Amino acid sequence: MSEIAAAPEIVEKKSRFIGYAARVSSEDDAKAFLAQIAALHKKSRHVAFAYVLSNTAKTNDDGEPKGTAGLPIYNAICRRELQGVAVAVVRYFGGTLLGKGGLIRAYGKSAGAALDVLAVLERS
Repeated sequence: MSEIAAAPEIVEKKSRFIGYAARVSSEDDAKAFLAQIAALHKKSRHVAFAYVLSNTAKTNDDGEPKGTAGLPIYNAICRRELQGVAVAVVRYFGGTLLGKGGLIRAYGKSAGAALDVLAVLERS
């Protein structure tokens, strides 16, 4: 697993979203990355993720409504036509429900920001 890219925090109606991305070469790498992020954020409400390898893709909403967290993260990866990458977005619930559209936008935006940071790290 390569260096982990962390995106700046995004705040939506007091909920905090923090995106992380890393290059991975196997499911074991992806799982190790996800475990590391979960360990960093033990008090978070959700750690949703997606990863794409050459022959495998997986998403997880981690308790958010179906399709509102893992899928937007996956879509951010696919829009950039990437493989061998894992993205996790941590959410600290702020007390206000965002609705499906709000969740989709926030998770997608945070995932995209993490992938942008990863691209910058890879270029330097």
